[in-house]
Amino acid sequence: MPRDAFFPPIEPYQTGYLKADDLHLLYWEQCGNPAGAPVVFLHGGPGAGASAVHRRFFDPTHYRIIILDQRGAGRSQPLGELRRNTTAALVGDLERLRQHLGIDRWHVFGGSWGSTLALAYAQANPHRCRSLVLRGIFLMRQHEIDWFLYGMRLVFPEAWDAFARHIPPEERDDLLEAYFSRLTGRDAEVQRRAARAWSVYEGACSTLLPNPDTVSAAGEDRHALGLARIEAHYFRNNRFDPEDKLLAEVNRIRQIPAVIVQGRYDVVCPIATADELRRAWPEARYVVAADAGHSAMEPSVRVALVEATQRFRNLD
Repeated sequence: MPRDAFFPPIEPYQTGYLKADDLHLLYWEQCGNPAGAPVVFLHGGPGAGASAVHRRFFDPTHYRIIILDQRGAGRSQPLGELRRNTTAALVGDLERLRQHLGIDRWHVFGGSWGSTLALAYAQANPHRCRSLVLRGIFLMRQHEIDWFLYGMRLVFPEAWDAFARHIPPEERDDLLEAYFSRLTGRDAEVQRRAARAWSVYEGACSTLLPNPDTVSAAGEDRHALGLARIEAHYFRNNRFDPEDKLLAEVNRIRQIPAVIVQGRYDVVCPIATADELRRAWPEARYVVAADAGHSAMEPSVRVALVEATQRFRNLD
């Protein structure tokens, strides 16, 4: 498969909003083949939202492609909303959407935080998953969060310095709390600046080689606000109990066909976490993209993800 392999751009044949509760309205869309094999795309963050490019991992002649913006993210409303925004609520939203669309079982595809949510969803609803494609594994444990907040400076010191300098020196011992207080304060401009600093930091560390387009997209106001507010909220308030729950409950999903794709030089979600998952789940196919960082748009990661979705055509 050529390194630029990707399916052509497509437009949705149906869009809508799902009322999750009296606060949250969730944007969803369907693309591709209405009679095809259903696959749901779970975006990262949490809070990043989905975009048109995410439709292109799937053959539109074969797949019924379902894209969802999770609570508070992307086109869902209200943007950046933290109330009633938990992993359990997101898992429930997926079941609500599946039932709303009349789907019995679907393929599940998620990267970064999307891999976290995919694992949580599959472990709660294994009989609803035809397959799992997981990329850039994140299990939301304390040491992974600490790495994001402090450890990435070992590889990206310039990006971390800009991230840390947004906070006064006396508050830098607890960057999460310092950012969370600004991201949830009443001053909209303080929120905006903090969100941009957080999101640009993540974007700058997401690719193996510098990518100005990735950094520019990370700094866009709506994207940054949803990503930073919700990510900080989850890091602070929505941890698993026990924290290794997703690893401990892999036995619930070992029968589901799965592919794990990991960039060798992923700094945002280092490969050690993916390696732990593949050791706990030897039945899963494990693909290391040898020349890639974190982003799903890294050429070798993109190729591996498309190959995975093509592989699972044979399940239908």
